[in-house]
Amino acid sequence: MAEDEMFQNPIVEQRADPWVYKHTDGFYYFTASVPEYDRIEIRRARSIEELRTSEPVVAWRKHDTGPMSANIWAPEIHYIGVAWYIYLAAARTSETKDGLFDHRMFVLENKSADPLQGAWEEKGQLKTDWESFSLDATTFEHDGRRYLVWAQKDPNIRGNSNLYIAEMENPWTIKSPQVMISKPEFDWEIIGFWVNEGAAVLKHNGKIFIAYSASATDYNYCMGLLTASESSDLLDPNSWSKAEKPLFQTNEETGQYGPGHNSFTVSADGRHDIIVYHARNYKEINGDPLYDPNRHTRAQAFTWDEDGTPNFGVPVADFIPG
Repeated sequence: MAEDEMFQNPIVEQRADPWVYKHTDGFYYFTASVPEYDRIEIRRARSIEELRTSEPVVAWRKHDTGPMSANIWAPEIHYIGVAWYIYLAAARTSETKDGLFDHRMFVLENKSADPLQGAWEEKGQLKTDWESFSLDATTFEHDGRRYLVWAQKDPNIRGNSNLYIAEMENPWTIKSPQVMISKPEFDWEIIGFWVNEGAAVLKHNGKIFIAYSASATDYNYCMGLLTASESSDLLDPNSWSKAEKPLFQTNEETGQYGPGHNSFTVSADGRHDIIVYHARNYKEINGDPLYDPNRHTRAQAFTWDEDGTPNFGVPVADFIPG
């Protein structure tokens, strides 16, 4: 049986911006945006399929007031050194100004061996080179150096967000000047909103890939790809090349709309690469897509093309019992 046929999509309903991390203990750890945007949940299971029925544990709830009191978005869970970390975006208000929310990035730390136990300590705001709308922090290690990649608004560049990279001093602090590696420029990146966001890092065969999402969060949402050689200076924007066409997008035939904001993991036996993402199974949305709760978490295996780039295929149809 093909790996993608093993998943009965959706994996977890009403969970957007899904992040799946396979730890050395063999468990898959899962977190995502909840429709209420008011808390961070973690669940774990021995298989991706079992995440569907695993019991979520609330790791953290939003504050009543202040910069972490509204629109808790896109958490990611990572194990770095001897501790667990959650990266999240939070805002002071659900209102917008000049079409933008006021999100900033924050970090939580848990030194327990089990992230479903123990206390999560707030490490504060993850400060960047300037104060503006910022979100979707992700982190990865390469050649002994740790990097942060995130989305942020540059007041001098048109659009909602560009992608930046910086080296990290520790899991909650960057130490190098931030470098822009992508901005919305192609037609498929600027539908509804000019957006590059939701970065996820993938290493394969001497290359480092960054998948990201673009355009409005309705059926126009789709995924692009940045590529750099593993031997290049990752802090040099010239090291990164950008695919001119989206690699993962709405598919009418399979009934999947607006796939994106993904993470990467591997199958339990380590033989298959897996993309985990959200999508809706209908096209038309009443009201603001941001508050439509039915971006469900989905997963499928993907392959590699002869030129060494990932081939995500098309988002597979929902599983129909019987």
